[in-house]
Amino acid sequence: MTRAALDPALVAGRGADVAFVEQEAENATTNGTVIGPGRAAYTLPAEASGRKAVSLEPGEHVEFTLPRAANAITVRYSIPDAPNGGGITAPLDVAVNGKKRSTMTLTSQYAWLYNQYPFSNDPSAGLLHPDWWITECSCVPSETTPAPVIAKPYRPSHFYDEQRLLLGRTYRAGDTVRLTVPAGSRAAWTAIDLLDSELVGLPRVELLAANVRAFGADPTGRRDSATAIDKAIAFARRTHLKVYIPPGTYQVNRHIVVDDVTIVGAGNWYTKIKGRETALATPAPDGSVHTGVGFYGKDAADGGSRNVHLSGFAIEGDVRERIDTDQVNGIGGALSDSTIEGLHISHTKVGMWFDGPMSNLRITGNIIVDQIADAINFHTGVTGSRVAHTFVRNSGDDGLAMWSEKTANARNTFDHNTVQTPVLANGIAIYGGTDNTVSNNLVADPIREGSALHIGSRFGAEPFAGKLNLTANTTVRSGTYELNWNIGLGALWIFALDKSIDADIRVTGNNFLDSTYNAIMLVSDWGVKDQYVIKGVRFKDLKVDGTGTSVVSARAAGGATFENVDARNVGAVGVNNCGSFNFPATGSEFALTDLGGNDGGWLAPWLLPNTITCDDRPEVVPPPAPGSW
Repeated sequence: MTRAALDPALVAGRGADVAFVEQEAENATTNGTVIGPGRAAYTLPAEASGRKAVSLEPGEHVEFTLPRAANAITVRYSIPDAPNGGGITAPLDVAVNGKKRSTMTLTSQYAWLYNQYPFSNDPSAGLLHPDWWITECSCVPSETTPAPVIAKPYRPSHFYDEQRLLLGRTYRAGDTVRLTVPAGSRAAWTAIDLLDSELVGLPRVELLAANVRAFGADPTGRRDSATAIDKAIAFARRTHLKVYIPPGTYQVNRHIVVDDVTIVGAGNWYTKIKGRETALATPAPDGSVHTGVGFYGKDAADGGSRNVHLSGFAIEGDVRERIDTDQVNGIGGALSDSTIEGLHISHTKVGMWFDGPMSNLRITGNIIVDQIADAINFHTGVTGSRVAHTFVRNSGDDGLAMWSEKTANARNTFDHNTVQTPVLANGIAIYGGTDNTVSNNLVADPIREGSALHIGSRFGAEPFAGKLNLTANTTVRSGTYELNWNIGLGALWIFALDKSIDADIRVTGNNFLDSTYNAIMLVSDWGVKDQYVIKGVRFKDLKVDGTGTSVVSARAAGGATFENVDARNVGAVGVNNCGSFNFPATGSEFALTDLGGNDGGWLAPWLLPNTITCDDRPEVVPPPAPGSW
């Protein structure tokens, strides 16, 4: 048993409470090949949980021993793309205690993106943006220079997907689950990252409810059930009943609009709302060129929706490319005074995207995996809302985000969530806003151009105001390589791009474990380094266990205070204080204030208050694995 590929004791009290148990393939019995560890983007190990996986050729297997009773498993895997893109399918045999139970059909149709943002499904595509900075050749193409020659496929990513399987009966702790790639598989290799095992309860039954089957919904998935669900919702609103969706797979290829209604399924293992992505005849006013399965509140401009309660079902989309104007999210619109609980969302663009103003939304106990973009985004004027005990894995952009574009998000909380392996960007990102809290979360293994925790004045966000609390979070193997800057980012990355960051920001009680580069980075972009500052940040009661470079990298003007920050296994000088790179005779433009109790020698007296200790690209020293403090 692991959590984020660590001994669970190291992350006790942090992250989501989930029903399943996680086991890493590299810790199991196998006649395959362990790949990794490795953290370089565009590689299979980098995108694996714990930065390791097991690669199987046809005929090879990996075998897990169940630590608890279970009747269901989830397999996270990768198989090759088709030569020209679009994915393939391949079998994976599942045997329990030596007896074959099932053959899963794996697919890479929802994986394998290439190229520059917003990415391509074509492995042979040329550069999408020939004028962008190309790190691989250290050049910026212009009108007088040809676009660089790139190796193809260029920057492959988003390799993994996952599937769930009910085993048909309950097995005991100590029983074995063997995954075997059968001879003759179309896949030259199959990478197994991990196995989640779970004891799933019986289906939920609601007798006093508007049952969608009574209105013509088809549980076999052969006929479209969207209209039947609409009718059940309308009836339930008139009669003040819940809507019940019993076990089955229901085809829905568009948005179900919800307002003042409760919709419950039999449980997300049993009730599945599954749809195809559908091209629109003409683009919608919001720019969408596709629609797809999703439950949407009304637009905020139309008053939004209220008193919506969704629970106990899965949403399975069909999104295979990133088109940012498309509304092909699992949940969307504006939902006030509402709850979302116990959903499983996969293969949509964004699991949940909310456009306010809206307030008092509670999101609890959900699983969101394999997204093309974010898992959850509070976008524009979301207030008094909360995301808790939600598990995110393999998001294509930020795992959890608050983006205060045009209108500030305020008084929201992300608490006790787990975010693993975001392929692009950050685990948890806060872009502006007022009086928000990020607490008791576990964030592991960001892959590319992002951090575990991010505070960003960017993307046109409203300024930070009031307090921002980052409290009692744990990050693991975090901090990625920023392609444009050619430097590593911190596990916590504070970035002043659009304006200064000057608010009461308190970073308290966090643990930064096995950071690839520095634990904490504060930076302004080169073009605005003499305009914007970062100040008002207070660091207190932190534990830093392992950094590839420094504990703190300051690449901005401003200052911060540090109190009871303990560090060990630091790869480079404890503070890399470049300030704004003007190097005045008076010292760095970034001042570090020692409030006492800072142990481990990282904040030596000679570094204070603003000594220049600037190494623009320090050598990276891989830290040892974290242990008990």
